Amino acid sequence: MSTNPSSGNKVLIVDDNKSVLTALQMLLQTEFDDVITLINPAGLLSAIDRQKPDIILLDMNFKAGVNTGNEGLYWLHRILEHDPGISVVMITAYGDIELAVKAVKEGAFDFILKPWDNHKLISTLHAALKLRKSKAETAALKKTASALKKEFSTTGQILIGQSEAMKRVMALAGKVAATDANIFITGENGTGKELIAREIHRLSKRKNEVMVTVDMGAVSETLFESELFGHVKGAFTDAKEERMGKFETAHKGTLFLDEIGNLSLALQAKMLNALQSRTVTKLGSNIPIPIDIRLITATNKDIRAMVAEGTFREDLLYRINTITIALPPLRERNRDILLLAEYYLGKYASKYDKPGLKITKAAQEKLLKYKWPGNVRELQHCIEKAVILTDGKILDKQNFSLNAEPMAAKPGFRFQTIEEMEKEMILNTVKAENGNMSTVARKLGITRQTLYNKLKKYGI
Repeated sequence: MSTNPSSGNKVLIVDDNKSVLTALQMLLQTEFDDVITLINPAGLLSAIDRQKPDIILLDMNFKAGVNTGNEGLYWLHRILEHDPGISVVMITAYGDIELAVKAVKEGAFDFILKPWDNHKLISTLHAALKLRKSKAETAALKKTASALKKEFSTTGQILIGQSEAMKRVMALAGKVAATDANIFITGENGTGKELIAREIHRLSKRKNEVMVTVDMGAVSETLFESELFGHVKGAFTDAKEERMGKFETAHKGTLFLDEIGNLSLALQAKMLNALQSRTVTKLGSNIPIPIDIRLITATNKDIRAMVAEGTFREDLLYRINTITIALPPLRERNRDILLLAEYYLGKYASKYDKPGLKITKAAQEKLLKYKWPGNVRELQHCIEKAVILTDGKILDKQNFSLNAEPMAAKPGFRFQTIEEMEKEMILNTVKAENGNMSTVARKLGITRQTLYNKLKKYGI
């Protein structure tokens, strides 16, 4: 088995001189896995289909034509029309250099003069092979990118709503989609913030590019720069190869940053710098990379209250919320509950091969009376569970398992907010661990930086 750099690749030599073919075949047989010769260019295209060569070494003149090199140019054009990825190297006499240069301008990789220098010929063919491989890789990447664009642009879910609240939201989304304005989406968990973001992308002039989604709550502080901005090989211990960050991946497309309210102040500063400069610098590099993105962010938190508390930068808020879209909770979209229920019923009846399912009037009333604290996501899961568990064709109210209403508070009992419970938990843990912040952070399942941010937030 050959161990040379071109192992596993084919060269096709086209020349009407048998002695030239023999000499080239002997020279190249140790450099390439397969060296194919052809004395008549008439069979060239069928030879390409049959042999699938990577490089073609093509004579400029053949006996059938006048020695003007025109026949070589003719076959060059036919080859590149047939397979643009093939690298073609022309063979020419000294007097035809001008024509050989013309061939290069019209698509040939390079030319070789007769009599040739063996070393130069082999070097030229290796370089031509590299170009061939590069073209093949680029074509594969384009195909993959096209598939990714299609995949990223499809979630399998659609926006559904006939309530006045949702009509207003969708009208606003449609109006701002045509612009490149930064969009800030607010709403409770499960209201469909990502669906609105995808709808804006679908209606935008960037719809043929990717939409990249990042859950900021799932990005750790230590990996933030690597995830968002990328890194070069060797930037840190596990950086075994260069990596493109989410900003660069979304170039020319849309970048959706979900749960933006979870960013610490330190990371907010880095985010602001990237948005202001419209560049990112990979970890371990000092070369800024220009970015062209449409930014959409979302949160379920009260960002303005966080700004007032000093836990979210006001200048970053101004940067991200050129337009704010507030998604209403499902309890304020009563008209949409049954529409959504029917949509998910059809979807899961098809998925689990249970056609013809119907929801009774009593079950519909139960769904309408429920407050849906988990919003559309909770309704979706509720319908899926009912479809999976039913053995009949009718879904009655007993088929829908809904969370019980909150228990009535006992006299003197006061409900606590999430923030109040979190503050109390932190205080108790700090006290139990005698102020050892490393242990406190570990017990709470958060980083030391996040702990310090919360201590500052609650004035502890």
